[in-house]
Amino acid sequence: MKLTFLGAAGEVTGSCMRVDHQHGSFLVDCGLFQGGREADRKNREALAFELRDIDFVLLTHAHLDHTGLVPRLVALGYKGPIHATAATVDLLGVMLMDSAHIQEKEAEWALRSTRSRKGGRARDLVPLYTVEQARRSLGRLRPIEFDERVSLGKGVHCRFRNAGHILGSAIIEIDVEEKGHVRRLVCSGDLGQPMRPVLQDPVRIPAADYLCVESTYGNRAHRSFAETFDELAEILRRTLDVEGGNVIIPAFAVGRTQEILFVLADLVRAGRIPRLDVVVDSPMASTVTELTVRHERLWDEETRALYAWVRQHGDRFRLRFVEDVEESMALNAVRGGLVIVSASGMCDAGRIKHHLRHNIGRRECAIVIAGFQAAGTLGRRLVDGARQVTLFGERLPVRARIHTIGGLSAHADQPALLNWLRGFERPPRKTFIVHGEPAASAGLAEVIEQQLGWRGVSIAVPEAPILLD
Repeated sequence: MKLTFLGAAGEVTGSCMRVDHQHGSFLVDCGLFQGGREADRKNREALAFELRDIDFVLLTHAHLDHTGLVPRLVALGYKGPIHATAATVDLLGVMLMDSAHIQEKEAEWALRSTRSRKGGRARDLVPLYTVEQARRSLGRLRPIEFDERVSLGKGVHCRFRNAGHILGSAIIEIDVEEKGHVRRLVCSGDLGQPMRPVLQDPVRIPAADYLCVESTYGNRAHRSFAETFDELAEILRRTLDVEGGNVIIPAFAVGRTQEILFVLADLVRAGRIPRLDVVVDSPMASTVTELTVRHERLWDEETRALYAWVRQHGDRFRLRFVEDVEESMALNAVRGGLVIVSASGMCDAGRIKHHLRHNIGRRECAIVIAGFQAAGTLGRRLVDGARQVTLFGERLPVRARIHTIGGLSAHADQPALLNWLRGFERPPRKTFIVHGEPAASAGLAEVIEQQLGWRGVSIAVPEAPILLD
């Protein structure tokens, strides 16, 4: 068996791993590279191998850094099945279509901008994939239920286990038979932080011969949820009641928006805030929230109880979902009293940029960063203390207060990762650290060796095939 990391090695986007074995080949994830100037080039140069050699694809969860190149994979000629949990399949019906729409719009913008100047690369004027190509790729998706062991062809079986990261997210156990021996490869995908809102905690896995584990927060610990709860309550009180401004929360439409709604509602239920006016301005987030309700069986018990409370107390927790553009634009005329939750989560696209444009220069407002911000993104620049930012070609001062609320992360921190790894009854023969910036991956590798005493731990290197014994 041979592993090749085609993305998310030394970085947190572009997740894709190729597995070659005695009977064929398959991919685990097929993600979009995001953030930084090299992302477009990487996306266009990805998947540069014979796609007919790939028998099937496994997807850990729906986030685009794990699935966003699926339409391109199919457009380039892949004709095999793409397996994911039922909830992930539902989410991708929304997310891949939205991603394709953004690809088309960005290509239109590139074409318009090059008309006024000479030069430019022709490939930049063509969308990475189209809405129609994304629609066709959805026909390749095949749902698999959690905990169901399925055969994927000669010599390969797999099982999806709950990863607790976002709706439908999975740890994948893959059994590969070669020369009469079965070896188990476990891919963590993105692991959720235990004891967090909405979803059940990640399932602990007892055995693996080879393990690939994420390391987004591999070198740090999140603030406790209680501290985060207190901090957010204070931000809301000061901004809404004392300063009279708005609270703007950039949030991923999938997972993060639903967790934030839980926390905001819980603050009101607990009496920490008397009432809130919350607007979710993201058509995708609205649809995903509906899907989340449809998959209520994946919730934890506390979320079920809070949902029942919200349905009975709409006067105290006023929640509105914005769909059309005109209603979204009207929000920018509201000078105070609103909590606006909008995508994208890293502030690089979508309606959040308009809300930042109208609020970031106002001292009475607050911007709450509640998730990981990749290098090169606008969100990362805000977290790093930028005093000015450019939005729609306009240079704007950053006067609003910027708050980073790390305790709401959907990714496991270092202590949670170590605790999950302790679930293995014996160390894997080899462990590969993936999906992390260099310092985070190195930090996790070090504590695995020091605290768990594991050997054979290495940091994934991109495009370097690894032969497994």
